[in-house]
Amino acid sequence: MRRTGTTRRGALTATGALALGAVLTGCGDDDKSQGRSGPVRTEAEAVRVEKALRTAAARTAAVTLAHYDLAAEAHPALAEGLAPLRTAVREHAKALSSGAGKAVAPPAPGPVSADARAAVKELAAAERRRADAHAEALLTAEPELARLLASVAAAAAVHAYLLTELAKETAS
Repeated sequence: MRRTGTTRRGALTATGALALGAVLTGCGDDDKSQGRSGPVRTEAEAVRVEKALRTAAARTAAVTLAHYDLAAEAHPALAEGLAPLRTAVREHAKALSSGAGKAVAPPAPGPVSADARAAVKELAAAERRRADAHAEALLTAEPELARLLASVAAAAAVHAYLLTELAKETAS
């Protein structure tokens, strides 16, 4: 593997720092009446918002998981390298779906490229979209869910980086 300006260790360290920052901003006094910016929610509203956020996040993870399955099926040589990332995405989906209510089948992610390198790049793009979706959901999530979303977003960003590096090493 050739050296690039950014190493995996550096990317993981940066991602960990971002996740830690997100977690630390979510820490603090959970009293809804003090020091909280934004509207104060009733308990029923908070439950409804959390359920909607969890459902959307679980659906996003399920779409990404389906994308991994399609890529591994279309390119069996990639299956072994994608297995650890796929397993992590499955665990993310499981963690996010607890308390989400009734599971909704995700839409199919679409056809996978016939070129292995392009298929890995598509997976990296799917992981970036997943990281962005979870990071956006942080804005309206309660602290406990926000910490989970921050961790999952950081993991998705790392997955995107690793898949981008794998794409560079993958033969067309």
